[in-house]
Amino acid sequence: MKYYVADAFVDGPFTGNPAGVCIMDSYPDDAVLQNIACENNLSETAFLVKTGDAAYNLRWFTTVSEVDLCGHATLASSFVIMNYLEPEAQALTFASQSGILRCKRSGELYALDFPSRMPVPAEITPIMEEAVGAKVLEAHKSRDLVLLLDSEETVRNLNPSMELLLQIKGFLGVCVTAKGDTADFVSRFFTPAEGIPEDPVTGSAHSNLIPFWAKRLNKAEMTARQLSRRGGWLYVKDMGERVEIEGRARLYLSGEIFY
Repeated sequence: MKYYVADAFVDGPFTGNPAGVCIMDSYPDDAVLQNIACENNLSETAFLVKTGDAAYNLRWFTTVSEVDLCGHATLASSFVIMNYLEPEAQALTFASQSGILRCKRSGELYALDFPSRMPVPAEITPIMEEAVGAKVLEAHKSRDLVLLLDSEETVRNLNPSMELLLQIKGFLGVCVTAKGDTADFVSRFFTPAEGIPEDPVTGSAHSNLIPFWAKRLNKAEMTARQLSRRGGWLYVKDMGERVEIEGRARLYLSGEIFY
């Protein structure tokens, strides 16, 4: 199969989040998909099967399991398709576990249309503060656990315990966030249970963060920055039941996978 690696939500070379993009005629057994994702050894690998003009089935796998939604691998897939497979396309439709997702291109920017997942308040537990190593102002839950911290500096300087994060059950990942100095809001995202101690830039986490911050900041359009070592920028919009997540991408490599 044809294989690409593209960096999503970039701000230059070797920034953003690398994703594997596999273009297939049909899906093999799930075990094969999982083994390919494990061998790729990236936080996410996207597997796409074309179903029509500018239309694809889309699945995402970490190194250990299939997930229901992934932003950076969807952006990477859109970049690959629009630049190397269907260069005339300006918009794409994906059928996924999270329903129909869309992407449209505007110059260098790719805008994802994703579901909105407003988190709801949760009790702050001692293990949460111990795990992240900082005072937690508020806790909220959706697919992910969202922890509100006091500042961008606190988020940037965190050195959380992966061992303790693994003890927080019931969530795909733990997202720490704060009002930003360099952007409207900032975040970091940890998923040690998925084999990803820290994800560089997490588009799907912004399905939680966009409605969360839109309400607090009273703004529909915002800038977001993920403060991992690689780092990345997202340009986001709250649209009620949907959110828009926009960013840039770069190709890192292309080749073929044999199995």
